[in-house]
Amino acid sequence: MDKVLSFHQGHLPLLISMPHAGLKLTPAVDNGLVEAARSLPDTDWHIPRLYDFARDLGASVVAAEYSRFVIDLNRPDDDKPLYAGATTGLYPSTLFDGEPLFKQGQQPTAEERQGYLEGIWRPYHNTIRSELARLREQFGYALLWDAHSIRSLIPHLFDGKLPDFNLGTFNGASCDPALAERLQGVCGQAQGYSHVLNGRFKGGHITRHYGDPANHVHAVQLELAQSTYMNEVEPFAYREDLAAHTQQVLAQLLAAALGWGKARYGV
Repeated sequence: MDKVLSFHQGHLPLLISMPHAGLKLTPAVDNGLVEAARSLPDTDWHIPRLYDFARDLGASVVAAEYSRFVIDLNRPDDDKPLYAGATTGLYPSTLFDGEPLFKQGQQPTAEERQGYLEGIWRPYHNTIRSELARLREQFGYALLWDAHSIRSLIPHLFDGKLPDFNLGTFNGASCDPALAERLQGVCGQAQGYSHVLNGRFKGGHITRHYGDPANHVHAVQLELAQSTYMNEVEPFAYREDLAAHTQQVLAQLLAAALGWGKARYGV
C-alpha cells in the first residue's frame, strides 16, 4: 500500500484519532461502488480541518488516508458487531441509508480485503498502540480522543435528529467517570448546542479496545453532528460561519480533558 495514514507526534498526553476522515479508494473499491456512493457520503468530512488547532495545542494526531468504504478502522479485525440493530461492519456492504454499497458481484475479493486488513487497518492500530504506550510511559497516563462526525438525520441508523455532541465512553468503561463528568459540564455550558453521553453512539472499537482506565489510558469518542460545522448535502461544504464556534467548544473539551489529567496525575 502507499501512504495509509498521517501521524503527528505532539508533546501532551493526548492522542486524537480520526479513523473515518480518509478519502482514498483502492481500484477494486473504486470500480465497484454504486453511483450513490461515489461522492463518499458517509465520510467524517473535514475532521482534520475542524481539529487543525490541536497540533498547535500540542496533541498527537493520527488520521486515516483511506475511506471507510475500503475498510472501517473503527471495527474489530474479527468483524464482530458493536451495535445492536442497523450498523456497518469491518468491510461495509451498505451505505448509512441501508442501500447496497457495491454493484452486484463487484465487491472486493476476500484476498483483496485481507490485504486491506494487513496494509491499512493494522498500521493504523499499531500507530495508536505505540503512541499510547509512549504517552503512558512519559506521563504516567494517556488520553485518547476518537474524533468522528455524522449527518444529524439518518433514519436508518437512529430516530429523530442526533444531538450535536455525542460523547461515548462505552457506558463508563473506557475512561474515568470524573473525566466524563467534566466533559459533560463543558457541553452543558456550550450555548446553542445539545449533547448526550452514551446515547446512540457509545464508542466504537477504538474507544472500547484502547480505553483502559485501570491502567491509566482514558478513551472518549465524540460523534459530532455535521450540521454544527458543514452542509450535510453534496458537495458537503465546510461552513466557517458554523465551524468557528464549534471549534471553540472542541478546544474547551480537549482543554478540560487535559486539565482533568493534570489534576488527577499531576502532569
